[in-house]
Amino acid sequence: MEQTFYDQVFEVARLIPKGRVTSYGAIARSLGSAGSARMVGYAMNAAGTAHPPVPAHRVVNSSGLLTGKFHFTPPELMQELLEQEGITVKEDKIQNFKALFWDPLTEL
Repeated sequence: MEQTFYDQVFEVARLIPKGRVTSYGAIARSLGSAGSARMVGYAMNAAGTAHPPVPAHRVVNSSGLLTGKFHFTPPELMQELLEQEGITVKEDKIQNFKALFWDPLTEL
């Protein structure tokens, strides 16, 4: 059976190491779909029912903002999960984003 785009996104997201983050666009680029960052966002929104689990909290926008937090219940959960992994978040923005950024194109 052929993998769907969502399946491919989930596969990449599952590889993000604890304590690191990536962006919707970086996942899209790693799949050869540079203009599909929004579709990666839709996939992350659907990730709650995926098995094995997908660490969707590690996927943020290209500026390090927690733009997906409203898809978590409660919305504060995204930040809490990141902080449990040692990531500092202030005003919905990852601190030290460049140092924590995991780029699947270069890391895989």
